[in-house]
Amino acid sequence: MTPSDDSTRDASGDLAGRHESIWMDTSDRTDYGALDGDLRVDTAVVGGGIAGVTTAHELVEAGQSVAVLERGRILDGTTGRTTAKVTSLHGLVYDHLIDHFGVERAQQYADANQAAIEHVADTVDDLGVDCEFGRTSAYTYVDPGGNRRGVRAEVDAARRLGLPASFVEDTDLPYDVGGAVRFDDQAYFHPRKYLLALAAEVADADGSGVFEETTVHEIDDGDPCRVDTDRGEVVADDVVIASHFPISDHALYFSRLTPKRSYVVAARLDGDAPEGLYYDPEDPYFSVRSHAGEDSLVLIGGQDHRTGHGGNTTDRYRKLEREARERFDIESIEYRWATQDYKSIDRVPFVGNAAPQTRDVYVATGFGGWGMTNGTVAGLLLADLICGRDNPWTDVYDPTRFEFGASKSDLLSHNKHAMKHLFEGYVESHPDLDLSGLAPGEAVVADDRDDPVAVYRDEDGEVHAVSAVCTHMGCLVSWNDGEESWDCPCHGSRFDVDGAVLDTPAVDDLDAVDVEYPTDR
Repeated sequence: MTPSDDSTRDASGDLAGRHESIWMDTSDRTDYGALDGDLRVDTAVVGGGIAGVTTAHELVEAGQSVAVLERGRILDGTTGRTTAKVTSLHGLVYDHLIDHFGVERAQQYADANQAAIEHVADTVDDLGVDCEFGRTSAYTYVDPGGNRRGVRAEVDAARRLGLPASFVEDTDLPYDVGGAVRFDDQAYFHPRKYLLALAAEVADADGSGVFEETTVHEIDDGDPCRVDTDRGEVVADDVVIASHFPISDHALYFSRLTPKRSYVVAARLDGDAPEGLYYDPEDPYFSVRSHAGEDSLVLIGGQDHRTGHGGNTTDRYRKLEREARERFDIESIEYRWATQDYKSIDRVPFVGNAAPQTRDVYVATGFGGWGMTNGTVAGLLLADLICGRDNPWTDVYDPTRFEFGASKSDLLSHNKHAMKHLFEGYVESHPDLDLSGLAPGEAVVADDRDDPVAVYRDEDGEVHAVSAVCTHMGCLVSWNDGEESWDCPCHGSRFDVDGAVLDTPAVDDLDAVDVEYPTDR
């Protein structure tokens, strides 16, 4: 890794650091082939992130044949853009769970995530994976004058569930905190190095395979199940949908999952990095963890917002960098990247049977930013369900649950928000398409013939024009200047400048649009 000082900036002007995840830059890239014709396996796994790869590995260990089907490259999505905290401390969640789910299911959630930490540790040892795994403490803290009462309530709730919790006022951070929940014996790792080792085990197993650049179009819950892809059909006894957002949505997950984007910078400090994993849950949150491979490098995250509503998303990086410099003595910004998560309306992921009417199709989604443990939990839980084994965590993760007290506020606000933007996108006026005023690096949603068109002129002057109508449910997309993508403000689908799907729930690409434009700019 070559350090880049603050004089190394984007062509856009003032963003420091390489626009890439540190995990992507410091691990091998994959080159698994696409599916080539029809295939019969015991289980098909749709999605190659931590949930999908962990599920596949567990099933192979149980003697099954498994096909992992990934639209792009495995571990290139949210899993490759995490801050990689392997912890059961998920903000201030346990007091909430006891109040709304009851002690028994709160205990299931606590036990599941603690078990996930130990499962990762055991797998690292068993496979001899060099993935920078280490142990440390995790902290959820508030600033001075913040919600100390909430922190103390969380400590009490966590202790009640047998978690390694304590209340502290001193941390290794270079600034004061008002109080913190500390969980001991938590962990960190290099997520791609860990999961690439698991994927290799799947790919090498008899009758199994990892298939990249293979797009799943439809899943039929028959006997057996059938998975239709652009490369052939996969027939399987069971199917796991681990595609971040379920691409087959018979249980209305779009109404129960809120998409959010957040930002990360990897900063080199002038001095030692603080020990531990840190999270300030105030809006917008602020996250800190040291990078095991670099003593003075820390990953700092925050500036989260609902997908499609970030405004000037480039400014989110600027704000995060400014906040980081206010709190730390930063020598340089080495990397920056953004990530997307889906949060369930009651704060617990959906893992289990995909819908009440399905028997052999399962789902894992809604990790809410805590996918390193919850994604591992999903793999263990789904493997047990598919293999007919009892699992003690089934009830709390059940996708068919509805906890009204825990859900009502987010359920109403999320769906009101989505419907508002669905209708406003068509009621509000858009400028007529006039490319003569569109400078390099600019984008616009404009009226052109029948439907609005999303147009971007790249830095070389080439125009990219696609339909502005999201292929999921018809909302109009908005421009994300920080990632140069078209993002749906309703349910979080994302597309590149040529309309290719980057993030589900959309499955189909945006249609290309032919536009006439001046070529002398």
